[in-house]
Amino acid sequence: MSNKLWVDKHRPTLLNQMTYHEAQAKQLIALKQGSDFPHLLFYGPSGAGKKTRAMAFLREIYGAVSINKLRFENMELTAPSGAKIKLRAIATNYHIDVTPSDCGFHDRVVIQEVIKNLASTTRLGADSTGAKKFKVVIMNDVDRLTKDAQHALRRTMEKYVSSCRIILICTSTSKVIQAIRSRCLPIRVAAPTDEQVLNSLMQVAKAEGISLPARLASRITEKSDRSMRRALLMLQACFVSQNPLRDEQEVHDLDWKQYLCETAKLMLEEYNNERLIKIRERLYELQIHLIPSSIIIMTLVDEIVKSLPSCLKSEVIRLAANSEHTLQLGSKDIFHLERFVVQFMFLHQQYNERGVIEQLDFSSDMDMD
Repeated sequence: MSNKLWVDKHRPTLLNQMTYHEAQAKQLIALKQGSDFPHLLFYGPSGAGKKTRAMAFLREIYGAVSINKLRFENMELTAPSGAKIKLRAIATNYHIDVTPSDCGFHDRVVIQEVIKNLASTTRLGADSTGAKKFKVVIMNDVDRLTKDAQHALRRTMEKYVSSCRIILICTSTSKVIQAIRSRCLPIRVAAPTDEQVLNSLMQVAKAEGISLPARLASRITEKSDRSMRRALLMLQACFVSQNPLRDEQEVHDLDWKQYLCETAKLMLEEYNNERLIKIRERLYELQIHLIPSSIIIMTLVDEIVKSLPSCLKSEVIRLAANSEHTLQLGSKDIFHLERFVVQFMFLHQQYNERGVIEQLDFSSDMDMD
């Protein structure tokens, strides 16, 4: 049995192999027919297939043989301050795949240097496969870039437009500045429907030669939250824990999600210093394991509102939206996560003691770092 993850093993490699959003795949095929294409911005929820479509698009342009010859590149850049920045990228002779946001506030340097180095190499000539005369930079998590980095990206996109194209990938365009959005062709990759996720699970199970009970497939689909990646990982986890698969077997949530659910329960308990310190430790643990802060807030809210009366839900969502916004303005996420926790627990205690809620004004602590 192969040790490869099913989510990678059964990932479509060409646009005509896509099992959902087929009309969008046909538009991308038509886009590559010309002698040129604009910068692209793929956006949509996690697990929807943004990266899969971007890589399939590159295979349509340069050929599967060229794009499949991947290699790791360890890059070391120097910031103006003299600090050394280490970055690991995935590359071929035709493209490079980087995540500048991993370098924190040095992301601006990464953007400028990576694109400049790529653009300064010899331009590619068109060949019999129709390869274009430029290279491609794929940038992941563009919505996590600092504003300085985004403005630098905008200038770099203009400067090197003749020698390279940029494919941006993000979950939300609201966190990408207008100057970048206006220079890209936006491509929204929506989450697959529950029916599409279910059909994909059945196809993968058939390809692996296993019998997938209908009720188990439905429960996996429900727990996946319409994330194709999560659904396939859950299916393989079920197969590893029990073979053959059974209708009644348990479908476990991801470890970090279970941990967040337990944290949400703590937030609903008594408001005191001991409880806050315990929650703070759990937030640090989640950050150490690289769970995005915006995901932490959204998951906490989803769990909290299940136990709240209607009059509290809208206020909690307002607090969460405010904290999620300030996350983008600050540099230390833990401050903003703790802020949301304290605000909610104070609000919850107020309601439990008085039976009413007052409109709270936390505007004075907007700039926490």
